[in-house]
Amino acid sequence: MSEAGKDKAAKAPKGGNPMEKARADAKADKKASKKGAEKAGGTHVAVGEAAHDPNYTPRFKKRYAEVIRPELMKQFGYKNPLQVPKINKIVVNIGAGEAAGDQKKIQSAVNDLTAIAGQKAVVTRAKKAIATFKIRKDLPIGVKVTLRQDRMYEFLDRLVTMALPRVRDFRGLKGSSFDGRGNYAMGLKEHFVFVEIDYDRTENVWGMDIIINTSAKTDAEAKALLKGFQFPFMN
Repeated sequence: MSEAGKDKAAKAPKGGNPMEKARADAKADKKASKKGAEKAGGTHVAVGEAAHDPNYTPRFKKRYAEVIRPELMKQFGYKNPLQVPKINKIVVNIGAGEAAGDQKKIQSAVNDLTAIAGQKAVVTRAKKAIATFKIRKDLPIGVKVTLRQDRMYEFLDRLVTMALPRVRDFRGLKGSSFDGRGNYAMGLKEHFVFVEIDYDRTENVWGMDIIINTSAKTDAEAKALLKGFQFPFMN
């Protein structure tokens, strides 16, 4: 075999190795997501850029002020702009119960969530002992981060325009996952759908819970708000 043929064979994923194929697919999805984001908006920036550029305004923050708020005032008949629902905060949580007591895995989860959120993640600990799951009180069982202001809008932008399109067999978000008080909860099975995570270097695959807290008084208002941010609801 020629040298060129050897190089090509070395780069190609082995058909019998599902891990290699998954890595190749993840790389292709990542490249396609970046191209799609550039075509869609052209204004998306790297995590944390808002902290370095005082003149930078997140794309979704601008969209809320210029598009979503006027539309919601017209749709629900609000008389005062302050009545219009808004997103207060976003809480992202990784449950790492299977890694309880393994400081290396917990630190890996902290590093990955920090990279995704652009803000330092904190370790969550068990509030009480659960013998069935071999959980002791104060044992590290996960990590979380609470996002507000510009970082919240940046995360929301990357979630909707880059991460969700990379979810395998994605058919939309459940429109019924509201809590009756205007808050929305969703989950992701694989954290590497975010382009900030290098699949080749991550040692673990983490599931994520994402809670979006809004000031809406009803689920209908909250759903209309999130639709304005281009959330792809199924119903």
